[in-house]
Amino acid sequence: MTRLLLTCTDLMTIQFMVPHIRYLAENGFKVDLACSVVGDRLEDVKNAVGDVANIHTLRLMRSPFSPVNLKGYGDLKKLLSENEYDIIWTNEPVMGVMTRFAARKARKKGTKVLYMAHGFHFFKGAPLLNWLMWAPTEIFMSRFNDILVTINWEDYNWAKKHTHTPVIKHIDGIGVDFSNRESVVSRDEKRAQLGITENDILILSVGELQKRKNHQAIIKAIAKLDDPRIKYIICGQGVLENHLLKLATSLNVDKQVSFLGYRADIPEIMSACDIYAHPSIREGLGLASLEAMASGLPLITSNVQGVPDYVENGVTGYMCAPMDVDGYAENLHKLTSDKSLRKNIGKTNVTYVQKYRVEVIEPVIKEILNECYTPEKETVKV
Repeated sequence: MTRLLLTCTDLMTIQFMVPHIRYLAENGFKVDLACSVVGDRLEDVKNAVGDVANIHTLRLMRSPFSPVNLKGYGDLKKLLSENEYDIIWTNEPVMGVMTRFAARKARKKGTKVLYMAHGFHFFKGAPLLNWLMWAPTEIFMSRFNDILVTINWEDYNWAKKHTHTPVIKHIDGIGVDFSNRESVVSRDEKRAQLGITENDILILSVGELQKRKNHQAIIKAIAKLDDPRIKYIICGQGVLENHLLKLATSLNVDKQVSFLGYRADIPEIMSACDIYAHPSIREGLGLASLEAMASGLPLITSNVQGVPDYVENGVTGYMCAPMDVDGYAENLHKLTSDKSLRKNIGKTNVTYVQKYRVEVIEPVIKEILNECYTPEKETVKV
């Protein structure tokens, strides 16, 4: 049985990794999970994983400047000295750096290291500081892993050109669980619960209220359209809630914009919506957008990093530069003024998004992990 160590934060584990842990445990891998607690989700992780994997905690923070990371590095060194792993699969920037450094001795003994980049912090249009800090880091650290996996084509093409990793692969995301997409209430019932009328056009965004998610661009675009039928709901929490409330009020669209906070009924809400908006400044891929596609919604998005992998103008939705408010307004007008266009794009999206299903991605990752024993010499598309 192949011994595998998976390292990531508790947030990433609960959001993406649990199905993979279970799948790998059922398919010839003995899985250990080492995660840092950055989102107070460790108990959720334990409940979700059960006895499928041994769980170890690491004192690692997301910030590369946290002095606590030195203790986390020590935790990793101790874990690796006490166990012999065939493969280490590490994720996320800080966790990836620390794990690869700690695994140098293990690699000399034959352990293979896979690093999965869920969206480099540097990309076309990213701030110069991101490039100066993270691009050299990834180039240097690529010497310490055997396989690099990217989840979008922009990252893949950059890595293929600049890194030293023997094998570089692309996969269509980490996998989205579409098994619970059915709503327990009807569209009309959910719209009534949300205070949305039959004639309203409902736009949804899901994501933390932070600068990166760029919700303000959609609020400004709605103000430009001056159409009271348009309603915009945002599901998520964050430090920018008061700022966004004030912005909506200043633009006289506060009656059209609602902040719902954290919601556990996102599939039901999506079933009640007409359009999904995803104006992020940075996005490795965009889980919520893929879920919206599975719910039959057309997309209005930015054109950064992994988003163009699945957004084609006029086919799956429309995209523009992150700060192009006029572009968002124009694209929203196309969809709000044409119900049949919304329906046709929505039908296309339900079919298109199937390749991102977790059931499709699981065996691909298993195949890549098995290849860690005999890494290929050339980069390969998957």
